[in-house]
Amino acid sequence: MPLHPLLARLVETAGATLVTPQTVEAFESLPGDGVLLFSGDPVRFPEALDLAVVLPELHAAHGRTFRIGVVAREGEDEVARRWSVLRWPSLVFMRDGQYLATLSGMKDWDVFVAEVGQALRAQPTRRPGVGIPVVSADASRGCH
Repeated sequence: MPLHPLLARLVETAGATLVTPQTVEAFESLPGDGVLLFSGDPVRFPEALDLAVVLPELHAAHGRTFRIGVVAREGEDEVARRWSVLRWPSLVFMRDGQYLATLSGMKDWDVFVAEVGQALRAQPTRRPGVGIPVVSADASRGCH
């Protein structure tokens, strides 16, 4: 499934990296700040295309201090599970592979600039989600 032209433009002209389930660990392991763009299906989530246009401007507004990864549609659900992304479009911020913040949806410019700044100033924390699969030895017993 090819990238939408606006998402492809991020890779071709804005220096973003196309991220797949096979390359996500390499992207995460790079030093410094990074952001993953989870666009979802642009027909279902048209905000994704707005975000693809605004992201290079947010990048410039913050001194181009973070790298950008565009998650490929064909592996997006798998990569989304790694970061517990539940809403599209979303930006997941990381530093040295550690979680900083998730920003979902489109926002007014001033709000977006401020929230990206907050994300980039955040201290790394545990990734969202449970982190450990919950498995029952006897699923028939239930919780009680």
